[in-house]
Amino acid sequence: LQMYKVFVNEKKLTLSKHPQEMEKKLEFEGVATLEMAVDLLENTSSSEINVYGEQLDDLWAEFCQLFKIVKAAGGVIRNQNGEILFIYRLGRWDLPKGKIEKGESEEQAAIREVGEETGLKNLKVEKFLNSTFHIYTERNGQKILKTTYWFKMTWLGDEVPKAQTEEGISEVCWKNEAAIQNDVLPKTFENIKLILQDDRNS
Repeated sequence: LQMYKVFVNEKKLTLSKHPQEMEKKLEFEGVATLEMAVDLLENTSSSEINVYGEQLDDLWAEFCQLFKIVKAAGGVIRNQNGEILFIYRLGRWDLPKGKIEKGESEEQAAIREVGEETGLKNLKVEKFLNSTFHIYTERNGQKILKTTYWFKMTWLGDEVPKAQTEEGISEVCWKNEAAIQNDVLPKTFENIKLILQDDRNS
C-alpha cells in the first residue's frame, strides 16, 4: 500500500510515504507524531491530517501499536438488478459487516455477518475489495483501531432481506445508483463512501 486512510470521528488521518495536499502535514518523527495527529483530530477543528514518512511500513507498525486491534469483515452485495444492499442503523446507512470470530477467515466472517444482519443466503464472494480503518474509544478508555475487510458479493437467492433488529438495524433494503446518490451518500460514513468508490472501480 502507498497510503493508509484512517478515520477518527469521521475526520481523516492519511499516513503516506510522501506529503499530501492537505491542510495539515506532519513529518513522521516517531510515535509522538502519530499520537499528536490523533489528538488533533479528536480535540481540535482540524478535519484532515497527513503524517508522512519514507518508511511507511514502519510508520504503520508504530501506529498499530498505539491501539487494540479489532478486525471485522463485510460485503458490498449486489442483486441481479445491480442494486446494492444497505442496512439502516442509528440514523445512518451502512453496509453489513461484523467482527471476525476466532478461527474464521475474513471471507467466512463476511458471509456469516451479512447473513446474520440481513437474512440473506446464497451469497457468492466475487473478490476482495479493500480494507477500511477507523479509530474509536471504548467506554473503559481503551483506544481501538478497527480494520474492516470488504468483499464484493453477488446474491443469487430469492429470500426477502430481514433486518437483525437486536443489533439495532431498523431497515435492510436494495438501493439503485440514484437512491445511493440521493439517500445513502448524504447519510453514511466516510469509510463507506470509500468502499463504494472501490466497488465502482473494480
